[in-house]
Amino acid sequence: MNTLKSLYNHSLALLTDFYQLTMAYSLWKSAKAGYEGTFDLYFRANPFHGGYTIACGLQTAIDYIKNFHFSGEDVDYLATLKGNDDAPLFSTSFLDYLRNLRLTCNIDAVPEGTVVFPNQPLVRVSGPIIQCQLLETPMLNIINFQTLIASKASRICQVTSGEPVLEFGLRRAHGIDGATTASRAAYIGGVDATSNVLAGKLYDIPVRGTHAHSWIMTFDNELEAFDEYAKAMPNNCVLLVDTYDTIKGVHNAVEIGKKLREKGFDLAGIRLDSGDLAYLSIQARRILDEGGFPNTAIVASNDLDENIILSLKDQDAQITVWGVGTKLATAWDQPALGGVYKLTALRAPGGEWQYKIKLSEQREKVSNPGIHQIRRFQYKNEFIADAIYDERISDMANPIIVDPMDHTRQKLIHANATFEDLLKPVFRNGDYVYDAPDIHTSRRFAQEQLTGFHTGIKRFVNPHQYPVGLERKLHQLKTELIFEARRQNVGGNQPGAPESQQSKY
Repeated sequence: MNTLKSLYNHSLALLTDFYQLTMAYSLWKSAKAGYEGTFDLYFRANPFHGGYTIACGLQTAIDYIKNFHFSGEDVDYLATLKGNDDAPLFSTSFLDYLRNLRLTCNIDAVPEGTVVFPNQPLVRVSGPIIQCQLLETPMLNIINFQTLIASKASRICQVTSGEPVLEFGLRRAHGIDGATTASRAAYIGGVDATSNVLAGKLYDIPVRGTHAHSWIMTFDNELEAFDEYAKAMPNNCVLLVDTYDTIKGVHNAVEIGKKLREKGFDLAGIRLDSGDLAYLSIQARRILDEGGFPNTAIVASNDLDENIILSLKDQDAQITVWGVGTKLATAWDQPALGGVYKLTALRAPGGEWQYKIKLSEQREKVSNPGIHQIRRFQYKNEFIADAIYDERISDMANPIIVDPMDHTRQKLIHANATFEDLLKPVFRNGDYVYDAPDIHTSRRFAQEQLTGFHTGIKRFVNPHQYPVGLERKLHQLKTELIFEARRQNVGGNQPGAPESQQSKY
């Protein structure tokens, strides 16, 4: 299913920052109009102070790219935009160019569910520079958010030790699209189901839910409310027990459970949504067991996240299903991933690639030049290191990787290590060439990937730093380009000097 087309029955080409259009227009008018560019989409730090990240959002990006076009309404709107002189901002010829634009880029990406790390390109876009530029904002919008939520979900699912996690974030999520894509990303990250029925329909995610306190309050007493709900939903009966008195509520649930059994059904679960969840779950488990319901699940909600769940586990809480809402769907403790999209190479029509670098006084913001691929090495059934390498100049026969933040840290890859290149072809000259896995396969892939890494990357406090580095020749090139750029731009040289930030390969 093309989910973006289902949600939005119109063009999304204007889902972009205004400066993408002003740059596209300026490029179109300039001598650079026919140039090709290569851009990397990556992030600089793992979210939540963690040791890893789960890549997500590729299928949504694919849907976006497949349907990319400027509609007549889009172009008509752009024609109304005015400059400071009250004249049209864009020429009629440029608007006609947009109206007829069809993407012809090459796009490579890591599959959804891949465990990734800082500075690795999650997506590489190469092609006509105007097209590459127009894809920047929507790609960041899609990949950043879903990668963030998938990573949060993975952390939460780690601490439940296989006990089901339900995503309950719809009512607190950031709008309609934020809610549906959060449900999707959370499922790939490891949750078992969602309360979001639209997401269930769009993405084939299992849906789960109980009832609200308002259901109890609609009736004269709790027991009557439980009884009516059980009559209506005998094969899906999970009772919320904390509207008035939680312990009394559990006893009432047991009474209803006995009635259900007389009709050939069972009490599926109870839900705790407030109070001391550790103490109440222990008491509830005792009451349920003594009442003959040892298999009835205890579901807990109430602003849970991985840290609270870990604390509850340490207190021997008897919770068996975890409903996680606000702090998952909104990525409560880090609301943005901070991914970036940087030009790494440029070439004129018929020319050679010119490798590009962006400098900064902040070391982590200096970009990596080149046309990149990621090679993941495995030895004795464990992933041991990733090399970011250049497809044209790197020596991958005997690879040595260099930490981009500390050149004194280098690692020679074991000679008997096997490897896989992570970036896979998705579009070639605008044609879709990727065989995308379904969402369930991506979810399993994320879980399987994590088992291949040292357990230290999953620590919440001071996680192990998995070795990721630039292949040595690429690192040397980057260093040369830094020195060259600084020489060219010190002492009054013009910042746009032809060779200031480039090297030809």
